[in-house]
Amino acid sequence: MGSGLGTGAVVSPPLRPARAVSTTARFAFLAVGVTAALLPFVWMLRTALGPPQNALTFSSNPLPSSVSFDSFENAWTAADLGSALVTGVLVSLAILALQLITAIPAAYAFAWVPFRGRSVLFGVVLATLLVPPQVTAVPNYVTISALGFADTRVGLVLPFMSHAAAIFLLRQYMTTIPASVLEAARMDGLGTWRTLRLVIVPLCAPAIATVSVFSFLLSFNEYLWPLLVARSPDIATPPLALAGLATKNSAFPDFAQLAAGSLIISLPTLLVFVVAQRRLSAGISGTGQAA
Repeated sequence: MGSGLGTGAVVSPPLRPARAVSTTARFAFLAVGVTAALLPFVWMLRTALGPPQNALTFSSNPLPSSVSFDSFENAWTAADLGSALVTGVLVSLAILALQLITAIPAAYAFAWVPFRGRSVLFGVVLATLLVPPQVTAVPNYVTISALGFADTRVGLVLPFMSHAAAIFLLRQYMTTIPASVLEAARMDGLGTWRTLRLVIVPLCAPAIATVSVFSFLLSFNEYLWPLLVARSPDIATPPLALAGLATKNSAFPDFAQLAAGSLIISLPTLLVFVVAQRRLSAGISGTGQAA
């Protein structure tokens, strides 16, 4: 007998009412979350492109009454954002390089190198995450000043050359690597450092990308430490340059310029996130596992 369906056709069963309600509620929740996340960015873009006199005008229309790029040009010139972006990127990359150099071997030791007191020492490393950075800011400043690195780019980098969160994330990911992989490396005659460089690091690329993104974002957006160390305008980081733009007009800040400057200094972080998005997701999902 003939049939209206082809032999390879697959008929999806209809959604049950409870499942349909759950799916609808999930999409509604996601829509609300995305809207709440994007609304400040959309409003900032509207303020930057609109006339300065309409910056504080509340309206439900997300489009400005007229489009002008003068605020971007004024913010770029008034806050010297070009120099600030170069300083921010260089300092963030230097911090990232030092953190990877220190965190990868430390994570490998905590994950796969047996030694006495490993668990206790790892607990001490994790305990440093409970200390707010504001508590260590003044001692770090005294140390950096005593070393003669105050008001220099080196002083902006040194206190962040290692981070416990990076060690923790990389260690958690490394524990998901099968022990047979390391045994095979040992049988091939690879020592500890060659195993780390040739085997562990390539396998941990997603976790390294995750740590790199978080490190760059935190360093690039850091405000308190550059406020203490960077006194010269020529080594001001993007947050400091934006803060200087806010206080440049003592009477009343130009919110259109502030919005334009905020959009300009957010471009490097958006670019980093877009480039590393896939590996970032894989690294976050992998670091939640433990051996």
